[in-house]
Amino acid sequence: MEPDHDDPHAPESGDAAGPGDVAATYCATLVDEWVACGLTDVVISPGSRSTPMALALADRGPALRVHVHHDERSASFMALGLARAARRPVAMLCTSGTAAVQFHAAVVEAFQAFVPLLVLTADRPPELQGVGAPQTIDQRDLYRSAVRWFCEPGPPDAADAPLWRELARDAWMRSVGERPGPVHLNLAFREPLLGTVGELPPPGPPLPLIHSGAEPGLTNEHLAGLVGVLEGRRGLIVAGDRTARGAEDAVAVHRLAAHLGWPVLADGPSGCRCDVPGTITTFDSLVRHEDFAAEYLPEVVLRLGGLLASKELNRWLAGSGAVQIGVDRYGACPDPDRVLAETHSVDVAAVCEQLRSHVAEGADPSWRAGWIQAEQIATAAIDRVVASHPEATEPGVAIDVATLLSDGGILVASSSMPVRDLEWFAPPRDGVEIIANRGANGIDGVVSTAVGAALTGAPTALLIGDVAFLHDTNGLLGLTARHVNVVLVVVDNDGGGIFSFLPQHHEVAPERFEQLFGTPHGVDLTAIAAAHGVPAQRVGTRTGVQAAIAGALTRGGPRVVVVPTDRSANVDVHRELQAAVAEAWDRFAAAQ
Repeated sequence: MEPDHDDPHAPESGDAAGPGDVAATYCATLVDEWVACGLTDVVISPGSRSTPMALALADRGPALRVHVHHDERSASFMALGLARAARRPVAMLCTSGTAAVQFHAAVVEAFQAFVPLLVLTADRPPELQGVGAPQTIDQRDLYRSAVRWFCEPGPPDAADAPLWRELARDAWMRSVGERPGPVHLNLAFREPLLGTVGELPPPGPPLPLIHSGAEPGLTNEHLAGLVGVLEGRRGLIVAGDRTARGAEDAVAVHRLAAHLGWPVLADGPSGCRCDVPGTITTFDSLVRHEDFAAEYLPEVVLRLGGLLASKELNRWLAGSGAVQIGVDRYGACPDPDRVLAETHSVDVAAVCEQLRSHVAEGADPSWRAGWIQAEQIATAAIDRVVASHPEATEPGVAIDVATLLSDGGILVASSSMPVRDLEWFAPPRDGVEIIANRGANGIDGVVSTAVGAALTGAPTALLIGDVAFLHDTNGLLGLTARHVNVVLVVVDNDGGGIFSFLPQHHEVAPERFEQLFGTPHGVDLTAIAAAHGVPAQRVGTRTGVQAAIAGALTRGGPRVVVVPTDRSANVDVHRELQAAVAEAWDRFAAAQ
């Protein structure tokens, strides 16, 4: 950001009790308390007004890792990706004015996805507000309802020193509390912005135990009612984002499913897309088949976490007539179709164990066995179609990225087609965490989200489309110096590929469709990567894609792999896959 020069008559630092020294001590105290709480990472965008806090954060190395990013929007999504992958708060800092506005999209995503962030925005003091001072906007409640808490403590005052640690602790606790998310501290600083750190206020008592928000289990009354709904009924467990926080949660979900005699329809970000019997990954293709959809209507649906991306699945569930129960540890049970009979804010593993212990009778074994058989048939059909295409296809790329990423890795999926292709076609996979910005489902900042995830040290792969990549090319800034192992696989169909699946493609004149939806850009994406010093290659065959991904992960460091595809051909491939699944099911049904 441009240095600010709003007050040429500001006093110089020097007085031990001057505002510069007070600000330096104030910021050092906040940072000291956050480090004591567990803060390990901060993302800083350069600026002048944020100097006291930037220096306080930087001075806490190596206990606190400082990641500097020139672009505030990319910086905020990098913080988001790191916080999500590390499952702990990350701080992000910017100067005043429109710099703070650039944080907004990531703040919204963090709010809706329950990702803890400490959002620190520097600001001008009250006397410079409303008088046309440079880089000054109204930053009070800048993010409105998209934060768990907003606080504007005013310029640092030595008289308030006994409250400084309480402020830091309060912000931390609200970020990681019952409903984790972003908190916003708008920090006003007077000049001089440089000062000497004095003695810090003494530390407070240890942190209290943090309540996750979810009840540890269902009450006896709710448990009895839910057991009565589930017992002996044909049902489905549908697992979306936020379902499992780790392997133990996923085990609990699948143990309950086996006990009930139900399948688990799981997307990647659920953490439940495990390579165990009963995991169903081909549900989108299966429920598109009219006969299968009619034969396998559930009586009960237990929906865990967020919504899945498949419109076909959600439409089928909404029209199934099944009793649908929502469970989410934060009480955020999405219900756009208004079909949930009841919802529970409860720990997922706890409720699964409760139900497994109390439900005496499961469904007829043929119910779960039928779903497992259908999964095997559909998977074989999908594999045959993908293998028949020597050229790279978008579903094939999704399958290969998910398959080739090493154990312990993180796969970041962009919204739009990448997250759908992974959900619809990628096989179950143990040992890989899949994350996606499905809070607001935007394509902002996805490159930076992946870079943030890679900062955990895990080998990371990103599956992203060309438009989303262009949205966040600044995520490549400084990437080669971050020492991360990340391969960015960019499916390049020269525009908005997902729109070719929507009614607009058929109902809008071709030239108008291309103008408003197809939006070809004609940009050489490898050249963009090269301009940032990131190695890049363009490959068009499936074997070439597989070799490029495997090679990038083996070599380490960042690399961009651009895979050219055709939007119309991609629609055809998806139809071919769905037709192959339908034909395979018809052959199986006819033979019974």
